[in-house]
Amino acid sequence: MKSQLVRMESDFKHFHKLRSKLYIIVFGTDTPAGKLFDIVLLVAILLSIIAVMLESVRDIKIQYEDFFDTLEWTFTLLFSAEYLLRIFITKKPKNYVFSFLGIVDLVALLPTYISIFVTGGSYLVVIRAIRLLRVFRILKLTRYLEEARTLGTALVASQRKILVFMGAVTTLVMITGTLMYLIEGGQNGFTSIPRSIYWAVVTVTTVGYGDIAPQTVLGQTFATFLMLTGYAIIAVPTGIVSNEMRKLELKSVGKSCDRCFTDNPTSANYCMKCGNKLK
Repeated sequence: MKSQLVRMESDFKHFHKLRSKLYIIVFGTDTPAGKLFDIVLLVAILLSIIAVMLESVRDIKIQYEDFFDTLEWTFTLLFSAEYLLRIFITKKPKNYVFSFLGIVDLVALLPTYISIFVTGGSYLVVIRAIRLLRVFRILKLTRYLEEARTLGTALVASQRKILVFMGAVTTLVMITGTLMYLIEGGQNGFTSIPRSIYWAVVTVTTVGYGDIAPQTVLGQTFATFLMLTGYAIIAVPTGIVSNEMRKLELKSVGKSCDRCFTDNPTSANYCMKCGNKLK
């Protein structure tokens, strides 16, 4: 009985060591095995996305249908093994399963498995729609992009300013759309306020489809003002997010000199380049 307990304790230690080693490989990139794991997974993700795109081309799909099916199941089994492995080595599997990346990993698997159970000619459209969800595998790439995490953090930090900005833009297009409805009227294509607001959105974003255009001098003058305003509007969210990204960069680097804009260590009191006193 004692020897059995000793053996069980030894097996448990080996099991714990195995989980630790696998965790370093899967979630870390500091080891050769970890780098190889990430490279293999990245290549698999990109190839699976290319396969989905090529499969949507009718002539290619007809000629290589069996090949695409084999390729799809290969990728699905690979990603399934990766998903189960991450659950197995994570200390709190529930946190991973319900995290953003955990949900993305699950969505990357479901379409192929669902297509097994959804059969019949009347469900072909549903199958096609479900299988196209495989393109969401591209979101798995965000795990490997530090810049994506930085951008995401900057967007979250900017959300209040961006919401205020979007509210101002929404107010602007509603007012300008209503005014254009009054100026141009239905005879010139501005048949309703919602349609006029659609024109204002297209104009202020500088897209300019051209399906609706003002015909009167007053309307064209007003449209010119809105087009010029659009250029200024586009720059605002870019500046907001860029400012937040700059703040994140300064936090990671240290103190920035007000005179020469050189980045200095956090512990520095004077600029190492120009000697200016740092704030």
